[in-house]
Amino acid sequence: MSLTDDAIDQIKAMIVSGELRPGDRLPPEKDLAERLGLSRNSLREAVKALEVIRVVDVRRGDGTYVTSLEPALLLEAISFGLDLHNDRSVLELFAVRRILESHAAGLAAQRVDADQIAALEAEVDAVGTATSLDDLVDHDVRLHRLIAACSGNRYLAGLIESLSAHTVRARVWRGLTQDGAAERTLVEHRALVEALAAHDVERASVLASAHVSGVEEWLRRAAVGDTPPEA
Repeated sequence: MSLTDDAIDQIKAMIVSGELRPGDRLPPEKDLAERLGLSRNSLREAVKALEVIRVVDVRRGDGTYVTSLEPALLLEAISFGLDLHNDRSVLELFAVRRILESHAAGLAAQRVDADQIAALEAEVDAVGTATSLDDLVDHDVRLHRLIAACSGNRYLAGLIESLSAHTVRARVWRGLTQDGAAERTLVEHRALVEALAAHDVERASVLASAHVSGVEEWLRRAAVGDTPPEA
């Protein structure tokens, strides 16, 4: 293990133990380096690495602070990694998204409350077959975000958000090229919201999986034809 890796692990241990909490300022560089038995250069490299993955926030002239450590913030590194994948990888992203969204819908069916159901119903009521494709895709993103939030698991919701953002173009392309895709999407959305409102865990999970699978299967056929859309 390099000295930098050792420094990262020691700072992480301070956070995990609760010695450093979200929003806390790290001790001055000289003091922290002496405490950890490291050179100041190794500590600086560790802080830079932790800043990249949004664990700490370096404020020039003020000090270094632990971030909020909110899931959405920490999962930005995953989103960055997804940006580096090529177009062919979108099929794999859909496969993972299908699994996560199905599980999120099942959890949401258990936990969704009256206010959340009202928000979901308002979302599906706000669009129709006359809605433009861009607005339908925006609606799709919002609805899936709402369902993920209803799961009550912020890390699961964050992962779904990252994957969803990298599959938007495929959904737009499907809407442009497949007859009836928009109408089918709206019917599936309404059925999914009805299952959630009924707290039907199994039906919600199956419908969410089938909904994502529709785009996934279309994309698989498009890829075979050597015309895969971008992720």
